[in-house]
Amino acid sequence: MVLTVNDVERFEAARPRLEAIAYRMLGSASEAEDAVQETFLRWQAADVERVEVPEAWLTKVLTNLCLNQLTSARARRETYVGQWLPEPLLAGDPMLGPADTAEQRESVSYAVLVVLERLSPSERAVYVLREAFDYTHREIAEILDISEASSQQILHRARKHVAQGRARAEVDEAAARRIIDEFLAAATSGRTEPLVRLLTEDAVVVGDGGGKVPARAKAVEGALAAAKFLRGLFKPSGAKRALVGGSPQYYAATANGGPALVVVVDGRVIGVMCVEVAEDGLAAFRSQVNPDKLERATRVWQAADHGEPLVREAF
Repeated sequence: MVLTVNDVERFEAARPRLEAIAYRMLGSASEAEDAVQETFLRWQAADVERVEVPEAWLTKVLTNLCLNQLTSARARRETYVGQWLPEPLLAGDPMLGPADTAEQRESVSYAVLVVLERLSPSERAVYVLREAFDYTHREIAEILDISEASSQQILHRARKHVAQGRARAEVDEAAARRIIDEFLAAATSGRTEPLVRLLTEDAVVVGDGGGKVPARAKAVEGALAAAKFLRGLFKPSGAKRALVGGSPQYYAATANGGPALVVVVDGRVIGVMCVEVAEDGLAAFRSQVNPDKLERATRVWQAADHGEPLVREAF
């Protein structure tokens, strides 16, 4: 079926919201883009004149595509090399979606995206639609072909799982920069003690290289172990310069609404370390270094004004 200009415009008006839903559902910007494009193809093939509420129709199609994708993704991630982490989104990326309420901001935080990986596909769908986009249980029931009571029960389970994750402290952009500045100063000091003082007792360090970039296969847990690992990670060496293809520059930024350290070589983002802040210190460091998951971050980075790096040529 040939779409009219108005039909295409209706879809394009919905695209930002659809991409934001798909990203929260899948934890991957590239997979979210694919899901939205497939939704457009379904829209193109539909008798759109008979679609009474385009927004609801598009959301239902997209959500079900994401549910199918999540089911197959679980099987793929069982064979994934090393730790699997979501794809980080830098500040200003429209795929981050709405951030007007605490629930919306939390739903796209890196820590919560990690927790959402442990939920069933239906739990993840209900949580995202309700918490981030304020769909009613009646609307969610229609989207997922379940009862309103089931939607409420699923949300209760999903919230319980998310609540069991660490409660993070919300920080603004200025505070995020100060946190990263202080952390980087400690990490590059060559000493363990300054880092230990910044960390919570149960701090954890996780990296995702996807088998393409060296990353520790298991998480490093505990303040002392994490501090020692981070100290070594930021220790300069010629081998590290050769590995990353040049001399890296370190920038303080925000990713998924939280503090992040962005590592750049020749304008290309080669790593994003998302830092989780708890009331008693820095609780988690999750580094995305898989180049396949940094392509969008590089595009966003190159299009933005990011100021001067905190550190040049640390290696």
